[in-house]
Amino acid sequence: MTKSKINRRTFINTTAKASLGLAIVPHFNILKSKPKMYDKVIGHGDFKYKVHKSWGDLDRTITPVKNCHEMVMDSKGRLIMVGDNTKNNILIYDKSGKLLDSWGIRYKGGHGLSIWNDGSEDFLFICDAKGESVIKTTTDGRELMILGHPSQYGAYDKKDKFKPTESAIGPNGDIYIADGYGANYILQFTKNGEFIRKIGEGRGTGQNQFQTAHGVCIDYRGKGEPTLLITSRAANCFKRFTLDGKYIEQINLPGAFVCRPVIHNENLYSGVCWSSDIDYIEGDKNTHPYNINPKSGFVTILDDKGKVVSNPGGTKPKYKKGKLQRMVQEQPIFRHCHDVCVDDDENLYVCQWNANKAYPIKLERC
Repeated sequence: MTKSKINRRTFINTTAKASLGLAIVPHFNILKSKPKMYDKVIGHGDFKYKVHKSWGDLDRTITPVKNCHEMVMDSKGRLIMVGDNTKNNILIYDKSGKLLDSWGIRYKGGHGLSIWNDGSEDFLFICDAKGESVIKTTTDGRELMILGHPSQYGAYDKKDKFKPTESAIGPNGDIYIADGYGANYILQFTKNGEFIRKIGEGRGTGQNQFQTAHGVCIDYRGKGEPTLLITSRAANCFKRFTLDGKYIEQINLPGAFVCRPVIHNENLYSGVCWSSDIDYIEGDKNTHPYNINPKSGFVTILDDKGKVVSNPGGTKPKYKKGKLQRMVQEQPIFRHCHDVCVDDDENLYVCQWNANKAYPIKLERC
């Protein structure tokens, strides 16, 4: 039995009812027709999937979306998604695609969503990139803590840009924030919001630097202490650090502009926002894949050794003399895969950015 399954069984499947907080507007979607399926199975090796493109479709007049940014699964098995439409920043689905609840009316830059259980209750951490803040809430929308601009904690100057894109919670409750659209540091706080340190050396191509530190997660796999996995999206890689900020290694994913790393059992999953046939030169807009090869996303899956084993929607992973070859979109199923959520049956739920206001897509494990 895996560690994740053991932890899942220890969760207490109740959450506290909020008496105060943001306006919460529950909606219940109308009966949906049978979801449309893509006519091919996608993926490679042991990781192949049937595509349910309309799994998450809802009534746009009631619960519209702009960008479906990220999704997590809570201890009740509900799928919780964050977006940047302030009519409903948070959508909560069951596994059939039925909408259970929606709330959130002020997160204009709703971008990152992490979940943490303290042993008795689930809590959400919402990154509002436009609001320059990270907000801890209950699963029904009551705000408990807000971490604002790092200048408030002596970490940045007031003039420094802060646009948080992701957060992760360490084993002791420490909060790690990826300033992916800002100064490109990882900021570490205690669970009570006290600033500890900056991790990395900001934007750049050095070993301790990031080119769009878009995501961060805690990796509990393997022996020894857990580590941080940090996205360097424009550099097509993940970088591994200790929890106190020391560089360990880099996992290269040529051609794939990966978003956050998502760990499930022994595997690592990530949405690829776009892919490129040529190398991107930092700061050169002409070489950016959004200008050269837009709408080119897929999903990538790595094993516990850091080897890519499947690219649903993308080219089959190939290694030559141990070196991973460039990966690009092969099938135009996705536009810009921004996140992947994995359920207990190892089905995937894919959120997309800039995809004509598309709802999440389900990939059913074959």
